[in-house]
Amino acid sequence: MEFLEYLPTIFAWGNLQVVIIGVVIGLILGALPGLSPTMSVALLISFTFNMQPITALILLGSVYTATVAGGAVSGILINIPGAPANIATIIDGHPMSKSGRASEALHYCFISSFIGGVIGVIVLIFFTPLLAKVALKFGPSELFWVAILGITIIGSLGSKSILKGLFSGFLGLWISSVGYNPIVGKERFIFTEHLTGGVNIIAALIGLFAIPQVFAMLKDTSSKVDLGNLENRSLLKSLKYCISRVRALSLGSIWGVLVGLIPGAGGQVAGLVAYDQTKKTSPDPSKFGSGEPDGVISSEAANNSMVGPSLVPLLTLSIPGSPTAAVLLGGLLIHGLFPGPDLFVNYPDVVWPFINSLLLAQLLMLVFGLLLSRYSRYVISTPKYFMAGAVIVLAFFGAYSVQNSLSDVLIMFFLGVLMTYISRYGFSPAPIVLGIILGPIAENNFLQGKLIAESSEGLLSYFFTGGLNLLLIAIILLSIFYSFYNEYRIAKRKSS
Repeated sequence: MEFLEYLPTIFAWGNLQVVIIGVVIGLILGALPGLSPTMSVALLISFTFNMQPITALILLGSVYTATVAGGAVSGILINIPGAPANIATIIDGHPMSKSGRASEALHYCFISSFIGGVIGVIVLIFFTPLLAKVALKFGPSELFWVAILGITIIGSLGSKSILKGLFSGFLGLWISSVGYNPIVGKERFIFTEHLTGGVNIIAALIGLFAIPQVFAMLKDTSSKVDLGNLENRSLLKSLKYCISRVRALSLGSIWGVLVGLIPGAGGQVAGLVAYDQTKKTSPDPSKFGSGEPDGVISSEAANNSMVGPSLVPLLTLSIPGSPTAAVLLGGLLIHGLFPGPDLFVNYPDVVWPFINSLLLAQLLMLVFGLLLSRYSRYVISTPKYFMAGAVIVLAFFGAYSVQNSLSDVLIMFFLGVLMTYISRYGFSPAPIVLGIILGPIAENNFLQGKLIAESSEGLLSYFFTGGLNLLLIAIILLSIFYSFYNEYRIAKRKSS
């Protein structure tokens, strides 16, 4: 219980102020399309150079915690996820908003984020040594199968048709291959110099979600967003309902913890896998995609429960469990802290207050997030021409700011126009984005594993032996079978 010894440190007025500032900044940055948790933490690292190590880490950890949840705000209200981690949230969150249940959706978002986040930090506190050993078992072959597991959910993600979902997902996989081969450096599908650096995930995310939304706003001649009667949802009702959704909260939290331990996977994979599993195990999967609260609850619980475990391999093995954790590694090194087995022994007065601040940040994120949800009606009732103008400005700013590249802006706009066209035929942007995210993970780990296999036991033996590989393959096959079974079950229910 060493963390209890350092618990009072976080309530010192100076540290408490830093947590509050970090949470508020994180919620604001998270809600802006394009400013992902990774980018937000990276932007703030430069402000921590002259801070004490403990103050700097508390600020960065608080921002990390809040931006993950904050990204759901823009996703729910205007169908543009603030970060890849919030893609799954908008599948049901935005339909809830369109039906006048925006405040209810935001309540579920922040309550489930708090529950999942606290579970993730508790796992970090009590199971760090054990989980560090688990994280070490994930080599290129295991990470390849994790990516394939993510690809198996593409068919049922955000599309009414498995075939359309698969087509969208494979389009995303193809987009992810544009650029140079990561191992041999050979160029692929570079039709123009703007594609030399490949397709940046943030530019793709903004283009696929924001630009179609702008066209939809401009096409509608009504002056305001038509949301019917806006529901003034009781917070107590939302709290009771959210806590009662044990299956959604459990699946979200469990998948968030598991994915958080896997180096490099990130919250986007956690949220999407949790959403998929919640949908598959639901008594009525057909409700998902049209405003089902369980979709919001499970995906937000997952991407926040991922935060704590993603720091386990970082703090104990110097292996980041997520892209944002990789940026935090830079913050640690800047202040002379070298992650490893001795970190908790040599710097307990820094590490434990930092971990404790993550717990406090979860609570403050809940408080400020629920306060923010009270004003959601002012956002969703804004005249559409104002909203369209604001979105297009944020979209261009977000796409350009990632790499200060005009090419990213052009790619963003092209993908947005393409998505606007194909969405008329029932195709969804979520599977495309998932394909873009998982493509490099699968390819890089397959190529690395291939190099290792060729110098040792051989390709088939390397990828198809070992307990963890076989477990992942079994889960993949079960996921594929369950997808088609669900499709059959829904079709049978409609025909009866």
